[in-house]
Amino acid sequence: MERTFVMIKPDGVQRAIVGQVISRLETKGLKLVAARMLHIDGELASKHYGEHVGKPFYEPLISYITSGPVLATVFEGKNAVSCVRTVVGKTNPQEADPGTIRGDFGMETGRNIIHASDSTESAAREIALFFSENEIMDYSRIDEPWVYE
Repeated sequence: MERTFVMIKPDGVQRAIVGQVISRLETKGLKLVAARMLHIDGELASKHYGEHVGKPFYEPLISYITSGPVLATVFEGKNAVSCVRTVVGKTNPQEADPGTIRGDFGMETGRNIIHASDSTESAAREIALFFSENEIMDYSRIDEPWVYE
């Protein structure tokens, strides 16, 4: 099974939609294997968004992601990265399909509720930034035979 990193950003936490976001991913069939609420500091934010250094939106992004608590999570499932990205929707909520998290809850790219890894490589890097291996649970959900062939 593949793992992916998902972070509910400060706007999702402040708007009290954390439960709805997690529910959508779990209902899809993805398994929550780690979760941690934290207030990201500048150092961790810079490591997480390092690929955006020098871009015009970098400083506002760092300011925003450090502005309040986030919920960092790891989800597991077959093709978890692409599956989560489909459920999350396009980065710009105005372009995201209805029924996706961003399409239903977001209005602006800078306040788009959620971060989801864009590749298995990014997922591995991002998971390692937020979790140690012993913080990630290994268990079977009772519905797995009904989710996967």
